[in-house]
Amino acid sequence: MQLTGRITADSLMTLEAYAKWRKLHQKEVIAHRKLRSVALGEHITVQFESELTMRYQVQEMLRIEKIFEEEGIQAEVDAYAALVPDGGNWKATMLIEYPDINERRRELARLIGVQDRMFVEVEGHARVYAIADEDLPRDNEEKTSAVHFLRFELGAALRAAVQAGASVKLGCDHTNYPAHVTLAPETLASLAGDLR
Repeated sequence: MQLTGRITADSLMTLEAYAKWRKLHQKEVIAHRKLRSVALGEHITVQFESELTMRYQVQEMLRIEKIFEEEGIQAEVDAYAALVPDGGNWKATMLIEYPDINERRRELARLIGVQDRMFVEVEGHARVYAIADEDLPRDNEEKTSAVHFLRFELGAALRAAVQAGASVKLGCDHTNYPAHVTLAPETLASLAGDLR
């Protein structure tokens, strides 16, 4: 899988080529995803995306759905390419996970707006709050969604601090879900690679 900095229909593998590549590299991609997955408390997981994770997602959707027509391929690219960081930000999928359906229903009602209270805090700098769900709203008056898409914009000083080795916290200051965690060094090293 060739990383080009931008996912386009022309940069994807054919279904046949991807099937061969997948046999050889699927474990590496899963390890990369796991490295960039951060548990925030017991019920929120933040999956920091990369070109590799999104390119893999597009290729997987094409494989599973057996999509080979141009319009279908472009629709998958359009759905996922926006989650590739652009060098000045981190992009992530946030999952709110409660196994029990009744507890999940209750907690999603209590967590309306949680996506807007997610932040990263680079050592020595002010918190940067997520810009959430730019494609469409995922809250209503009754509940929030179990899945949100986040973008953390990092200015030049923050990017330089991260690349120089500053620690970074991921957190949430929603009234009903206060939590934070310091990113593991290996996770932070992977995320630092997204920045220019």
